[in-house]
Amino acid sequence: MAPKLFVASGIFPPEPGGPATYLAAILPALQDMGWQPRVLTFGPPQAEDSPYPVTRVARAPYPLRQARYAIEARKHRAWADLVYAHTIDLPLWGFRERPRVIKIVGDQAWERCIRRRWIPSDMSIDDFQSYDGDWRARWQKRSRSAQVAAMDAVIVPSQYLARMVIAWGVEPSKAHVIYNALPPAPPVQTREELRAQLQWDDRPTLITVARLQPWKGIDHLIAVMRHLPDARLVVIGDGPDRARLHGLAEPLGDRVQFTGRLNQARVQRLMRAADGLALYSGYEGLSHTLLESLRLGTPVLASAVGGNPEIVRDGVNGLLVPYVDVTALRRGIVDLIDRRAEFAANSQAGLGRFRIETMARKTDQLLRSLLS
Repeated sequence: MAPKLFVASGIFPPEPGGPATYLAAILPALQDMGWQPRVLTFGPPQAEDSPYPVTRVARAPYPLRQARYAIEARKHRAWADLVYAHTIDLPLWGFRERPRVIKIVGDQAWERCIRRRWIPSDMSIDDFQSYDGDWRARWQKRSRSAQVAAMDAVIVPSQYLARMVIAWGVEPSKAHVIYNALPPAPPVQTREELRAQLQWDDRPTLITVARLQPWKGIDHLIAVMRHLPDARLVVIGDGPDRARLHGLAEPLGDRVQFTGRLNQARVQRLMRAADGLALYSGYEGLSHTLLESLRLGTPVLASAVGGNPEIVRDGVNGLLVPYVDVTALRRGIVDLIDRRAEFAANSQAGLGRFRIETMARKTDQLLRSLLS
């Protein structure tokens, strides 16, 4: 009989974000391998166009939505053979009679402490790991570590994150690196055709795709644009840092453009048309955005942090730049533009590790091992 997989997540398509992108790719592949998935997530009720059941819990005030999620989760638990969670702090109470696996793509304790201003806004995720200057941060770290260490297995998308979760107290044998992946690139028009349709002139054009959070480094990209008068930056995404970034960009006029949130097809068109993609964030676990840009043939510039060096081959398919070093960032952008043709020709270098077939096969093997 096909094993039954309860997928517990905080977000799910059509919402943007790494976990949603991952689930949209992995679940159909696992279905093809014989799994029966069911998804529980937060979000408004909507007509589902999915080959597996999706239950959405409305985002009411925190205690109410957690209680409603817990009630739905109990129903899924009674049905499932295995629980696959995609964030900490979901109310999955009383699940110890089922094997449990979690995917970790970052440090939610760090993100929460940044948002609530319990730690300095410029504290890096790496510095946070040894930080103990605020009791609320210590509490968040203890809670996060206890939840993750209690799982039967932990999936991480990079060697960088494997080292991090082991430092949280996860047994090394429970930490499994399975790289993120994307399906093959869809057919797209040529770069020249897309630029003509977008009415872009010949100015070198960079794009960045990110949720507008302080650690995404978009303010540093805007700062560099002041010293690159012939270039244009297109910022795709939305988020809590939007107003501040708009204010920083206002003196630059149309050389910095904000599109807001776009659907995936429009993002791909802009990626394909651009001279390069810049992802200058202070943290990335393993970026779907970098993978997507490279598979479309668009070279990338990324901060040399987190899992970025596991994707970007510096000087081959793009460039890695120290974070934060605005002078090095400016030099890197100039170099990316000057060597665009060279980097674009090598854009597929090393992407064989990130095939959806490989990700699905390794995930299937791990999940089945937990059942036995």
